[in-house]
Amino acid sequence: MKDLFSENSQLYQQARPSYPVSVIQEILKYVPERHFAWDCGAGSGQFTQLLAPYFDYVVATDVSEDQLQHAPYFENISYQVQSAEHTTFAAHSFNLITVAQAIHWFDFDVFYKEVRRTLKQDGILAVIGYGLIQVEHKMINALIQDLYFNTLKGYWDPERRYIDENYTTIPFPLKELEVPKFKMQYQWSSAQLLNYIQTWSALKHYKKQNQLNPLQALEDYFKKEQCDFVVEFPVLLRLGQL
Repeated sequence: MKDLFSENSQLYQQARPSYPVSVIQEILKYVPERHFAWDCGAGSGQFTQLLAPYFDYVVATDVSEDQLQHAPYFENISYQVQSAEHTTFAAHSFNLITVAQAIHWFDFDVFYKEVRRTLKQDGILAVIGYGLIQVEHKMINALIQDLYFNTLKGYWDPERRYIDENYTTIPFPLKELEVPKFKMQYQWSSAQLLNYIQTWSALKHYKKQNQLNPLQALEDYFKKEQCDFVVEFPVLLRLGQL
């Protein structure tokens, strides 16, 4: 698994959007026993914290110790530096395994082997993510689209395509369950939007290779017009059983 997010872990924790409770409630419909859950590729705990109220014990793993250090504390959560593909967990340990905005970085074959080893027979794997931000402000949305598809073209890691394809093309060798569509919607300021975009992996690659500010057009626009606006992300959700 690539580690692209250890740098500026605190900004990642603060700027990334939180998942709606409706998503965890949909997942829990298929998890009658709620003793142990594993949040894999947990980062700074955006999804882990949603699991804490529902399970006796949650373990959250990531390859980035810096990310895990910025995750919120809960008495029933253990944060551990472990890769998705090779863990120290006992066989058939978990009622639920979740992967939020991370599976596209994994070695799929090896990860699914670990899922089969550690998931209980009636357990659930939940793969969660969110797609490209949309802004209900025509000019701002156009600037973001230009940044994403033109300025940063060639700077996205190849794994990003799985997000663009709404996780429909990732391998998913489990019995899949049908789920409804969800979205995340927030009212953000210009500062919140800029902070979020600063966490994009392609933006980091661009800055390392160029002496230009890829956010200049957005920053110039916000100097002229300060406003709050509605942002929306499509939620990507796939559920499977062994």
